[in-house]
Amino acid sequence: MGRIDHLAAQSVSVSVLMEAAGRAVARAICQHFRSCRVLVLCGPGNNGGDGYVAARYLAQAGWPVSVACYADPKAGSVSAQAAARFKGPRQPFTPEEAQRADLVVDAVFGAGLSRDLNAVVSAVLSAAHKIVAVDIPSGIDGATGQPRGLVSKALMTVTFVRPKLGHLLYPGRADVGELVVADIGMPPAALTGVPPCAWHNHPGLWRLPVLSAESHKYTRGVVSICAGQSMPGAARLCAGGARSAGAGLVRIAAEQGADLYRAGAPGLVVDDAPLSSLLEDARRKVWVCGPGLTEREVEDTLPLLLTAQKTVLADAGALSAYAGVPEKLRGVAVITPHMGEFAKLFGPVGKDLPSAVRNAAQDLNAVVVLKGPTTLIAAPDGQMAVNTHASPALGTAGSGDTLSGVIAALLAAGMSAWGAAGAGVWLHGEAGLQAGAWPLAEDLDRYLGPAREKATKMQAGAII
Repeated sequence: MGRIDHLAAQSVSVSVLMEAAGRAVARAICQHFRSCRVLVLCGPGNNGGDGYVAARYLAQAGWPVSVACYADPKAGSVSAQAAARFKGPRQPFTPEEAQRADLVVDAVFGAGLSRDLNAVVSAVLSAAHKIVAVDIPSGIDGATGQPRGLVSKALMTVTFVRPKLGHLLYPGRADVGELVVADIGMPPAALTGVPPCAWHNHPGLWRLPVLSAESHKYTRGVVSICAGQSMPGAARLCAGGARSAGAGLVRIAAEQGADLYRAGAPGLVVDDAPLSSLLEDARRKVWVCGPGLTEREVEDTLPLLLTAQKTVLADAGALSAYAGVPEKLRGVAVITPHMGEFAKLFGPVGKDLPSAVRNAAQDLNAVVVLKGPTTLIAAPDGQMAVNTHASPALGTAGSGDTLSGVIAALLAAGMSAWGAAGAGVWLHGEAGLQAGAWPLAEDLDRYLGPAREKATKMQAGAII
């Protein structure tokens, strides 16, 4: 967005965009709150300039508004001009003034803050009863969602043109409140001049395969799952996810302990032949390796899959087996770690989670699905999808095994690794939302079909 702003300044005045931004903030406040005493906290930069404009429009609408300035804008700047046009009362930048107001508008620092929030700003914002943030709550890093100092939670955040990663990634996401993305008339040339490398995961970013009259189980795709002896439930959950997400045929490879799986769903095929012979079947292109497998079982199976040049999704045991040596996973198409597995594989994540996931995808030359409250899906070319379409109820044992099966089903149907991962995460999240507050992992299968139907209808009307 900083690059877009810079390009926009070549064709439209910054003051015009600032006027539109401040007007959008005032409009959002009028739409969401009743008239009350408002204190607008303004910083010295463009974020503060947006605040002065918002204060002027609120005053014109009849609201009692005053401004408290943390630091004066640079003389002659666009922000200084906006400050001069606000003729209302000024108040000291103190906690007492913030506490006296019914609503505080946080226009101190925006998404580009390059240093930690100081104690003065934190104290004033902490004293506020209700906060509306301009662009992003002061102190949240717009690129990572990480706090820089003590951050105060907003009821609503009004940002412009596009959301930032910091709006969608925790812990920042918890402080944003309701997110309003306002159109401020950004020149189209500025938007096209900076291609996005991060996407909000949603139908239309990818397209699910649609059945035709000539579809059959092999055109829909075959998913094969490497099964272990000690944790058969994980492989069965993975198989249920694959079948419910639309796979034409799901087969469990269980050379040892096949009887553990034969009492399962009648449509599930269980193979007890050696893995080496199963790999000779060219129709079995997509394999899942990891759910329910011990480290020894992974070492006995994954190298064979990679040597046979199969499309492999690695999860669970396949990730723990190679903790600290992720290069042994090179050749897989997709990995689906949660945060603990990711850290064991690649080392401490640090504060820049998006960069860590992108680097992992590039190093492995594989799509990385980092599961969490905001799931990140990164491709080797640097593209990233951010998924917020999910329920906290998915945080239950076995849910990740189901997700592996869903993604594998889409891979088997011919989707790219990037598309299958994004679509699988969204479908899994939708199933969780439909399943209610306290589902078990095995409950999710019933909702994957309706989730796919919903996504198909949505993508039919999506504009790409």
